Amino acid sequence: MSLLSALFALSLLALIIGLLLGYAQVRFHVEGDPLVEKIDQLLPQTQCGQCGHPGCRPYAEAIAAGDAINLCPPGGETTIQALADLLGREPLPLDAEAGVTSEKKVAYIREDECIGCTKCIQACPVDAILGAAKLMHTVIISECTGCDLCVEPCPVDCIDMLPVRSDLQHWQWPQPAGPGTPATTRIIATDRITPMAANPSTVRESV
Repeated sequence: MSLLSALFALSLLALIIGLLLGYAQVRFHVEGDPLVEKIDQLLPQTQCGQCGHPGCRPYAEAIAAGDAINLCPPGGETTIQALADLLGREPLPLDAEAGVTSEKKVAYIREDECIGCTKCIQACPVDAILGAAKLMHTVIISECTGCDLCVEPCPVDCIDMLPVRSDLQHWQWPQPAGPGTPATTRIIATDRITPMAANPSTVRESV
Protein backbone atom coordinates (compact mmCIF):
# COMPACT_ATOMS: atom_id res chain seq x y z
CA MET A 1 0.00 0.00 0.00
CA SER A 2 2.87 2.39 0.77
CA LEU A 3 4.32 1.82 -2.73
CA LEU A 4 1.01 2.72 -4.36
CA SER A 5 0.76 5.81 -2.19
CA ALA A 6 4.25 6.90 -3.23
CA LEU A 7 3.45 6.39 -6.92
CA PHE A 8 0.21 8.32 -6.56
CA ALA A 9 2.00 11.17 -4.79
CA LEU A 10 4.67 11.35 -7.50
CA SER A 11 2.04 11.33 -10.25
CA LEU A 12 0.11 14.09 -8.50
CA LEU A 13 3.29 16.14 -8.08
CA ALA A 14 4.16 15.72 -11.77
CA LEU A 15 0.65 16.83 -12.73
CA ILE A 16 0.87 19.93 -10.54
CA ILE A 17 4.29 20.86 -11.96
CA GLY A 18 2.98 20.39 -15.51
CA LEU A 19 0.01 22.64 -14.81
CA LEU A 20 2.26 25.30 -13.31
CA LEU A 21 4.62 25.21 -16.30
CA GLY A 22 1.70 25.43 -18.72
CA TYR A 23 0.27 28.41 -16.85
CA ALA A 24 3.66 30.14 -16.78
CA GLN A 25 4.07 29.66 -20.52
CA VAL A 26 0.70 31.28 -21.22
CA ARG A 27 1.02 33.97 -18.55
CA PHE A 28 4.50 35.16 -19.50
CA HIS A 29 4.34 34.55 -23.25
CA VAL A 30 6.00 37.32 -25.24
CA GLU A 31 4.70 38.03 -28.73
CA GLY A 32 7.36 38.19 -31.44
CA ASP A 33 7.77 41.20 -33.69
CA PRO A 34 5.65 40.59 -36.84
CA LEU A 35 8.15 42.52 -38.95
CA VAL A 36 11.03 40.35 -37.74
CA GLU A 37 8.98 37.26 -38.64
CA LYS A 38 8.39 38.52 -42.19
CA ILE A 39 12.05 39.44 -42.66
CA ASP A 40 13.18 36.08 -41.31
CA GLN A 41 10.93 34.28 -43.81
CA LEU A 42 12.67 36.08 -46.68
CA LEU A 43 16.17 35.08 -45.56
CA PRO A 44 17.59 31.78 -46.92
CA GLN A 45 17.95 30.15 -43.46
CA THR A 46 21.48 28.93 -44.16
CA GLN A 47 22.63 30.14 -40.71
CA CYS A 48 26.07 30.72 -42.26
CA GLY A 49 27.03 33.87 -40.34
CA GLN A 50 28.49 35.62 -43.40
CA CYS A 51 26.34 38.67 -42.64
CA GLY A 52 28.18 39.17 -39.35
CA HIS A 53 25.35 37.76 -37.22
CA PRO A 54 25.18 34.27 -35.68
CA GLY A 55 22.18 33.27 -37.79
CA CYS A 56 19.29 34.39 -39.98
CA ARG A 57 16.99 35.25 -37.07
CA PRO A 58 19.49 37.63 -35.40
CA TYR A 59 20.12 39.24 -38.79
CA ALA A 60 16.36 39.66 -39.27
CA GLU A 61 16.16 41.40 -35.89
CA ALA A 62 19.07 43.65 -36.88
CA ILE A 63 17.41 44.56 -40.19
CA ALA A 64 14.18 45.41 -38.37
CA ALA A 65 16.26 47.71 -36.15
CA GLY A 66 17.72 49.49 -39.19
CA ASP A 67 20.71 47.37 -40.24
CA ALA A 68 21.68 47.04 -43.91
CA ILE A 69 19.70 44.62 -46.09
CA ASN A 70 22.58 43.74 -48.44
CA LEU A 71 24.75 41.56 -46.21
CA CYS A 72 23.46 38.09 -47.17
CA PRO A 73 25.60 36.35 -49.85
CA PRO A 74 23.49 33.15 -50.00
CA GLY A 75 20.33 35.19 -50.60
CA GLY A 76 21.98 37.43 -53.16
CA GLU A 77 20.13 40.05 -55.21
CA THR A 78 16.81 38.18 -54.98
CA THR A 79 16.71 38.44 -51.19
CA ILE A 80 17.93 42.05 -51.24
CA GLN A 81 15.12 43.00 -53.63
CA ALA A 82 12.51 41.15 -51.55
CA LEU A 83 13.69 42.89 -48.37
CA ALA A 84 13.70 46.27 -50.13
CA ASP A 85 10.11 45.73 -51.29
CA LEU A 86 9.01 44.70 -47.80
CA LEU A 87 10.72 47.56 -45.98
CA GLY A 88 10.34 50.26 -48.61
CA ARG A 89 14.10 50.74 -48.88
CA GLU A 90 16.38 51.23 -51.85
CA PRO A 91 17.85 47.90 -53.06
CA LEU A 92 21.64 48.06 -52.90
CA PRO A 93 24.30 45.82 -54.45
CA LEU A 94 25.57 43.02 -52.23
CA ASP A 95 28.14 44.32 -49.74
CA ALA A 96 31.57 43.25 -50.99
CA GLU A 97 32.73 42.64 -47.42
CA ALA A 98 29.86 40.25 -46.63
CA GLY A 99 31.38 36.83 -47.25
CA VAL A 100 32.94 35.64 -50.48
CA THR A 101 30.60 35.38 -53.44
CA SER A 102 33.01 34.97 -56.37
CA GLU A 103 33.07 31.17 -56.18
CA LYS A 104 30.63 28.89 -54.41
CA LYS A 105 32.31 26.29 -52.22
CA VAL A 106 30.94 23.28 -50.38
CA ALA A 107 32.34 20.97 -47.73
CA TYR A 108 33.97 17.66 -48.66
CA ILE A 109 34.87 15.08 -46.01
CA ARG A 110 37.92 12.92 -46.61
CA GLU A 111 36.00 9.82 -45.64
CA ASP A 112 39.00 7.54 -45.16
CA GLU A 113 40.22 9.88 -42.39
CA CYS A 114 36.84 10.45 -40.71
CA ILE A 115 36.62 9.00 -37.17
CA GLY A 116 32.84 9.36 -36.86
CA CYS A 117 32.84 11.83 -33.98
CA THR A 118 29.62 13.59 -35.21
CA LYS A 119 30.98 17.04 -34.31
CA CYS A 120 30.54 18.30 -37.87
CA ILE A 121 26.97 16.96 -37.91
CA GLN A 122 26.20 18.90 -34.75
CA ALA A 123 27.76 22.07 -36.20
CA CYS A 124 25.92 21.96 -39.54
CA PRO A 125 23.01 24.46 -39.44
CA VAL A 126 21.17 22.90 -42.39
CA ASP A 127 21.58 19.15 -41.65
CA ALA A 128 23.63 18.59 -44.80
CA ILE A 129 25.88 15.89 -43.30
CA LEU A 130 24.91 12.22 -43.06
CA GLY A 131 26.47 9.86 -40.55
CA ALA A 132 26.35 8.46 -37.03
CA ALA A 133 28.70 7.95 -34.12
CA LYS A 134 31.79 5.91 -35.08
CA LEU A 135 30.55 5.68 -38.67
CA MET A 136 31.73 7.50 -41.78
CA HIS A 137 30.21 10.93 -42.44
CA THR A 138 29.24 12.26 -45.87
CA VAL A 139 28.20 15.74 -47.01
CA ILE A 140 25.04 16.11 -49.09
CA ILE A 141 26.49 18.48 -51.67
CA SER A 142 23.12 19.74 -52.91
CA GLU A 143 22.19 20.79 -49.35
CA CYS A 144 25.53 22.31 -48.30
CA THR A 145 25.50 26.13 -48.16
CA GLY A 146 29.26 26.55 -47.89
CA CYS A 147 29.13 28.22 -44.48
CA ASP A 148 32.26 26.25 -43.35
CA LEU A 149 30.94 25.98 -39.76
CA CYS A 150 31.76 22.26 -39.84
CA VAL A 151 35.47 22.74 -40.54
CA GLU A 152 36.72 24.05 -37.19
CA PRO A 153 35.03 21.44 -34.92
CA CYS A 154 36.63 18.52 -36.82
CA PRO A 155 39.31 17.05 -34.49
CA VAL A 156 41.22 15.34 -37.32
CA ASP A 157 40.98 18.18 -39.86
CA CYS A 158 39.49 15.99 -42.60
CA ILE A 159 37.03 18.54 -44.04
CA ASP A 160 37.93 20.71 -47.02
CA MET A 161 36.01 23.60 -48.55
CA LEU A 162 36.24 23.08 -52.30
CA PRO A 163 34.63 24.75 -55.31
CA VAL A 164 31.44 23.14 -56.58
CA ARG A 165 32.33 20.66 -59.30
CA SER A 166 31.11 21.52 -62.78
CA ASP A 167 28.74 18.69 -63.67
CA LEU A 168 25.30 18.35 -65.22
CA GLN A 169 23.64 19.16 -61.90
CA HIS A 170 25.51 22.41 -61.27
CA TRP A 171 26.55 23.53 -64.77
CA GLN A 172 25.14 26.85 -65.99
CA TRP A 173 25.05 28.15 -69.55
CA PRO A 174 27.30 31.23 -69.79
CA GLN A 175 25.61 34.18 -71.42
CA PRO A 176 25.94 37.97 -71.27
CA ALA A 177 23.65 39.84 -68.93
CA GLY A 178 21.22 42.26 -70.46
CA PRO A 179 17.63 43.50 -70.41
CA GLY A 180 15.23 40.59 -70.50
CA THR A 181 18.01 38.03 -70.16
CA PRO A 182 17.32 35.26 -67.60
CA ALA A 183 19.76 35.27 -64.70
CA THR A 184 20.56 31.56 -65.13
CA THR A 185 19.82 28.75 -67.53
CA ARG A 186 20.22 25.04 -67.26
CA ILE A 187 20.87 22.22 -69.67
CA ILE A 188 18.27 19.49 -70.01
CA ALA A 189 19.42 16.26 -71.63
CA THR A 190 16.88 14.39 -73.75
CA ASP A 191 16.75 10.68 -74.51
CA ARG A 192 16.12 11.17 -78.21
CA ILE A 193 18.84 9.92 -80.53
CA THR A 194 18.41 12.21 -83.53
CA PRO A 195 20.71 14.31 -85.69
CA MET A 196 21.79 17.51 -83.97
CA ALA A 197 20.64 19.69 -86.85
CA ALA A 198 17.14 18.24 -86.84
CA ASN A 199 16.59 17.90 -83.12
CA PRO A 200 19.35 18.99 -80.71
CA SER A 201 20.05 16.57 -77.90
CA THR A 202 20.17 19.41 -75.42
CA VAL A 203 17.71 22.20 -74.82
CA ARG A 204 18.25 25.51 -73.09
CA GLU A 205 15.52 26.28 -70.60
CA SER A 206 15.20 29.47 -68.57
CA VAL A 207 14.99 29.12 -64.81
